[in-house]
Amino acid sequence: MISGRMRRRFRTGDPEAVRAFYEEFGRAVFAVALRALGDRGLAEEALQQTFLQAWQASSRFDPDRDPAPWLYAIARRVAIDIHRRERRHAAVDEQPEIAVLPASFESTWELWEVRLCLDRLPAEERAVVRAIHYLGLTHREAAELLSVPIGTVKSRSHRAHRRLADMLSHLEEATA
Repeated sequence: MISGRMRRRFRTGDPEAVRAFYEEFGRAVFAVALRALGDRGLAEEALQQTFLQAWQASSRFDPDRDPAPWLYAIARRVAIDIHRRERRHAAVDEQPEIAVLPASFESTWELWEVRLCLDRLPAEERAVVRAIHYLGLTHREAAELLSVPIGTVKSRSHRAHRRLADMLSHLEEATA
């Protein structure tokens, strides 16, 4: 979690604070960009452009507010700009248009929030969630991959899902 002191340092353009913001929010920005653009290379470009633009606009950042919505807005605009640029290049090169369109604001915001919550899980629980949900492994396969007993995988999975449900309960309330 980014401290108030680090937020104030970010506002002054302090490179160390920018690095802290990147470490805290970089994976979420990348996930949103990848979902919107459908290409890892373009998502990496969007990640870099997002943090460059955030750094350039740091004097306009309000250190008393949560930086996530502000960074998300920048990331969303960057992804849209890259998508438009790629679509223009595809038309100029007479290649088929990029099939992936930017996802809706709501779905990318939810992805952003899920990604931030995953990053806040303890490392052991995060590894289990990734093995089961991203790699599609069974509990037994995850136990083998992580070199831990199957009971450990099950208990970590249960704790991780309970934590995620608590952290993301506001999403369920918003859709009710």
